[in-house]
Amino acid sequence: MSALPTLEGAKVLVTGASSGIGAALAPMLAAGGATVGVAARRTDRLSGVLDACREASAADGGADGAGHRMWTVDLSDPDVAARLAVDAWDAFGGLDAVVNNAARPMRRPVQRLAMDVVEDVMRTNFLSPVALSLAVLPRMLARDRGLIVNVGSLAGRVGSPREAAYAASKFALHGWSEVMAVDLWATGVEVRLIVPGAIATEIWDQPDNDPSPYGGPFEPAETVAAAICESLVSDGFERYVPDLKPVVEFKTSDIDAFMQGAVDYFTSQEQAR
Repeated sequence: MSALPTLEGAKVLVTGASSGIGAALAPMLAAGGATVGVAARRTDRLSGVLDACREASAADGGADGAGHRMWTVDLSDPDVAARLAVDAWDAFGGLDAVVNNAARPMRRPVQRLAMDVVEDVMRTNFLSPVALSLAVLPRMLARDRGLIVNVGSLAGRVGSPREAAYAASKFALHGWSEVMAVDLWATGVEVRLIVPGAIATEIWDQPDNDPSPYGGPFEPAETVAAAICESLVSDGFERYVPDLKPVVEFKTSDIDAFMQGAVDYFTSQEQAR
């Protein structure tokens, strides 16, 4: 049985909502009748998403969307993530779902990675989602109802060259999500894992990141947002967007051939630049 029978009336917190997948998801949830809390670092961008949520509510024939809320927070600090969970719960009088979407990229070969960079990526992409989830979990368990959605990455199933820090954070998030789902199996709290592939977001053009040798194709952020909405109201732990599960299956069937293929592909792409 799905954790949310419908989006109508649901209270959902979305992190990383100022751009990309989060910015596409929040108005989509509002259009479905949910009350949405959006959180990210950039107040100006977040305000625009909040306005889009209110417009989506009005267009759907609902109220004026005054119930939607925003929080300007830096989720590179797990303590801030934990406080956000409690603040949002108290502001909404409970949360039906949280979507851990905030993440930062890191494209840099291991030869040029410093420990402080790796730690920062792990805090944002893994420790903060964990802290937020653990902060809200006792309240969901006490009510015996709730849904935690973690937005991972294909890089969390298949290590992507030049992205060791990012891949490590997403592998950790995937492992955490799987075990959390099993541990909570007999409760009313459920876990979902979304595994996006190459998505058309700002993650490809960020300061302090090397240019990506990958040139496409890219999936629209709205496609992932729609998959998240579906995951909230239907069964099934994991969703690939797009369906790149065969890539993972090939990797597990012949890891050496997969790694050689990855080296060959990225070398050819870099030489073509």
